Amino acid sequence: MKDVQSTNNNNPKRAISKFRLKNVEHPKLFKDIFPYSEIPKIVFGKEQIPMSIPEDIWITDTTFRDGQQSMDTYTEKQIVKIFDYLHRLDNNSGIIRQTEFFLYTEKDRNAVKKCLERGYKFPEVTSWIRANKEDFKLVKDMGLKETGMLMSCSDYHIFKKLNKTRQEAMDLYVSLVEEAIENGIAPRCHLEDITRADFFGFVIPLVQRLMEISKKSGIKVKIRACDTLGLGLPYSGTELPRSVQHIINGLIVYGGVPSEYLEWHGHNDFYNVVPNATTAWLHGCSAINTSLFGIGERTGNCPLEAMIIEYGQLRGNVKNMNLKLISEIGEYFEGEFKYSIPPKTPFVGSEFNVTRAGIHADGILKDEEIYNIFDTEKILGRPIVVAVNEHSGHAGIAAWVNTYFRLKDIDKIDKKDKRINIMKDLVDEQYETGRTTVMKSEELELIAKKIIPQLSVKGQDTEAC
Repeated sequence: MKDVQSTNNNNPKRAISKFRLKNVEHPKLFKDIFPYSEIPKIVFGKEQIPMSIPEDIWITDTTFRDGQQSMDTYTEKQIVKIFDYLHRLDNNSGIIRQTEFFLYTEKDRNAVKKCLERGYKFPEVTSWIRANKEDFKLVKDMGLKETGMLMSCSDYHIFKKLNKTRQEAMDLYVSLVEEAIENGIAPRCHLEDITRADFFGFVIPLVQRLMEISKKSGIKVKIRACDTLGLGLPYSGTELPRSVQHIINGLIVYGGVPSEYLEWHGHNDFYNVVPNATTAWLHGCSAINTSLFGIGERTGNCPLEAMIIEYGQLRGNVKNMNLKLISEIGEYFEGEFKYSIPPKTPFVGSEFNVTRAGIHADGILKDEEIYNIFDTEKILGRPIVVAVNEHSGHAGIAAWVNTYFRLKDIDKIDKKDKRINIMKDLVDEQYETGRTTVMKSEELELIAKKIIPQLSVKGQDTEAC
């Protein structure tokens, strides 16, 4: 079939067309788009892909696989602890539906056994293996129902890494899927580097073959589209191979992949990891693969907590998830692994809802809805915080007192209160004598309780922000 660059889904005849593998002699590397000595190019076309969000969307997790590859190796105890956290965060909502594990060391296998013994419905334990038939024994011995398997699909990988032809690669991948099915294991095919692959010359012929096997066997063969270098683009009108819209739409329309078989896995090399993931949802992909705090190779994976919030925005709720655990999990990673979460990281950073600007503090003093993204205290267990420095003014100090001591309604202290003026004078003295750092809450608390003694009573049972 001739090379098609469109994924228009309005023509049902084209949707069921059979695509033949193009077993090219030389690799197709798209050097006009990826010149390597220059920044990659964005190519636009005229075609617009309509949105088609699936009825059921969910999140999967790769904290123990892709995430662990970029960290010091987790201990067995740490793996089980994180798995428990994922389960408690999901809270039987089924939004965090699966998580994947390595099986190569005795430690990993023991950890998987302990996670399986928990008996949790969510997240389901799955594994990841190489393109190697011997690895199926590991999966089978563990009694797992599903495994991911690596299937590199760009010519960069097929020719340069695997040293194979497209036909040889396709034959290997098909045999792996057949082997998995013979062993009673549902295969999840990780199409590595799909955003640099010949979509109609290799990806679609392979996927069509995999869907034929799935239909014949009655076993679900999942397709994970992997944006290995974060080259995917969410923008409407962009063309293959980088267009997330075309990739997802094309896998469904031409590949014949049902939405519930389809998963997106992205990286953040070009800052597009969350927009790309949301775009995949919006155009027919049911599952988004994530890791806690986006931990992963190079710039990282799609942050699990980010996609929970995206899910809530798309669906209007997050069912019964326990989002207040996000901060606790973050504290665990920082304490247990000495992992540094940048303070301004959305939803989880120590300063994600901290304001220093005086004009913002004045707005918060009037109504925190003016400058807070949502009720962060109710949803995430993180009250809005006002940081105090030499620019905070009366409004900033009053806002700090009200937020730190969680004063509400008639108990709130006005910025014109004389006691706030006294506090401001004491703060100003700090900076007049050469201080350059933000006032710590512990320092301000001592000052506030001295000037406003009744705060001691109100603050005794109040946790510091």
